[in-house]
Amino acid sequence: MYLEFGMTAQAPHPPIDTSKPHSARVYDALLGGKDNYPVDQQVAELLPVEAKVGARQQRSFMNRATAWLAGEGVTQFLDIGTGIPTEPNLHQTAQEIRPSARVVYCDNDPIVLRHAEALLVSRPEGVTDYVHADVREPAIILDAARETLDFDRPIALSLLGLLHFLPDSEDPIGIVRTFTDAMAPGSYVVLSHGASDVNEEIGQRSEDEYQKGGIQLALRSREEFARFFEGLEIAAPGLVKAPEWFNGTPAPTQEFSGIYVAVARVP
Repeated sequence: MYLEFGMTAQAPHPPIDTSKPHSARVYDALLGGKDNYPVDQQVAELLPVEAKVGARQQRSFMNRATAWLAGEGVTQFLDIGTGIPTEPNLHQTAQEIRPSARVVYCDNDPIVLRHAEALLVSRPEGVTDYVHADVREPAIILDAARETLDFDRPIALSLLGLLHFLPDSEDPIGIVRTFTDAMAPGSYVVLSHGASDVNEEIGQRSEDEYQKGGIQLALRSREEFARFFEGLEIAAPGLVKAPEWFNGTPAPTQEFSGIYVAVARVP
């Protein structure tokens, strides 16, 4: 078993700022993880209980979607906004089906980098790599990912629990389009997004609590989320809530969800 790293991961570790919450560490706290700090825990504890449910639902959706894509023959994965490793990780799910799968993870939290070196370890037949970068700089991510992935062949791009931290002023649709424009036909995009139109009271409370911690949360409606898929071919079962997405796998437990998800093919 081995872990292959690109240039960015070989650079000196950037410092971890424990005075400010980070969305990846808040997410870890919501999942019941231990790789977070009091500032992250304070935000997580003040969020509605539905936020914890949503974090779990997104994680489960990631595994179902990855398994389906690997079953469809996809052998390359680019996961941006990876978060602190929580088993099963994406590469474990993909390589269980496609042992030779190549996976590139990306996040901008230094603590994720430190855990990635120890935990995101590939099977011998495959490769895992980690890029320390921000989704707002897609060109940097693409350049680093090309060291491991062949962009002339299909790639599955995952952006889970991330886009709702990008306000419209940062052009999240344009960022996603930059990635999809670089991907070969037959590639896939896997997205999730917090909903603004499922329970407005819960959504507003979540936005307020994140804002108090200095993190901007930009929930969007189903119609607004659908704009991320313009020009793409949404796969069955369509744009649905997280527990409603399953494709050739056992149906998950149906429960309240404020998370929209979809998988779409690049034509």
